[in-house]
Amino acid sequence: MTMRNYRWCVATAAALLLTGCGGAESDTGNAKAVALTKDQVRETLPDGEAMGGWKESARPTAVEMDKLYRSQACPIKDNAGCENSRFYGASTFRHDDTAATATFLVVAYDSEQAAREAYDVLWDGYYGKRAGQRAKTFELGPIGDERDARFGSSGFRGEPGAVTQTRVGTTLLWTLAASADKGGIDEDGVRDLATVLAERAEQVRNGDAPTAALGD
Repeated sequence: MTMRNYRWCVATAAALLLTGCGGAESDTGNAKAVALTKDQVRETLPDGEAMGGWKESARPTAVEMDKLYRSQACPIKDNAGCENSRFYGASTFRHDDTAATATFLVVAYDSEQAAREAYDVLWDGYYGKRAGQRAKTFELGPIGDERDARFGSSGFRGEPGAVTQTRVGTTLLWTLAASADKGGIDEDGVRDLATVLAERAEQVRNGDAPTAALGD
């Protein structure tokens, strides 16, 4: 996939929202498996305040899941992985200094079981392939209840691309990062982005206002 196509793919989901159109598991302890509302999905997504040094390309937006959004969130046969999904959210940022882009996606399910069942379906069937055929796995650290990450090149000239997937209770979360410059993103930077998203999801799950931000 060329860099241009990669950027188009990660931006399309956010653009459609605006126009209205298995990893390792960790012990969840006493965390509640809460089905998020549409407003909570939107609040989970990083905003300009949470993304110091980045500029918003598409503000945090959440919509009710329907046929169109299932085709965007779960673009595999029969939209597998979107069963019992309720809401879909996205926000997108760019970093002028590094020519990097970052897109955050959230799919909220009606139960933790539904999110667990969708996890491997979506990672193996689609998202795990978004960083290129030669992408390698890397560790995100103890974030969320399940997590996976791959870093590779998404363009013919070796431009870097990365994807992370995390489950926090009843939600699946993705970070899609890419850069036109070879040094525009790295594993540490992508890990920081994924951590912010997961921590915000944890805060919302616990009934708190999400405050997690880069640099915390």
